Amino acid sequence: MLVKIYTDGSARGNPDGPGGYGTILSCVDAKGKEHYREYSQGYKKTTNNRMELMAAIVGLEALLKPCEVELYSDSKYLVDAFNQHWIDGWIKKGWIRGKNEQVKNIDLWKRLLKAKQPHQVTFIWVKGHDGHPQNERCDQLATSAADSGVLIDDIML
Repeated sequence: MLVKIYTDGSARGNPDGPGGYGTILSCVDAKGKEHYREYSQGYKKTTNNRMELMAAIVGLEALLKPCEVELYSDSKYLVDAFNQHWIDGWIKKGWIRGKNEQVKNIDLWKRLLKAKQPHQVTFIWVKGHDGHPQNERCDQLATSAADSGVLIDDIML
């Protein structure tokens, strides 16, 4: 089963200030019906990239069985870091970037790696704020999840 995860690291969800994230898991069941699970969390005074990492982690950790996953993010940092630098770079170098610089958000990156392990994940970047339909879906669905503050859990993925 293919599960699509839409993330938005700048989603609302914190009444005390900007930030937070929203995550939507979408799948189509054997009868062709689409199902959603949505999650939200608010944080104060943190970066968008950190929120995108959190959104990706929560989406992957929510899956109850190994799945094929497409994870959509408008964070080029998240997608590029995973696709271009992760395995061959950071892990083999002991989580050090160029010029012996420590990888940012190292605990979150390690948690994301752990969350990804049972799944086959493709990280897909959708350019933000350009009308791209997948990015609009990230923004609208994930922000809706963050605003709702409600966990919708109507299907066991």
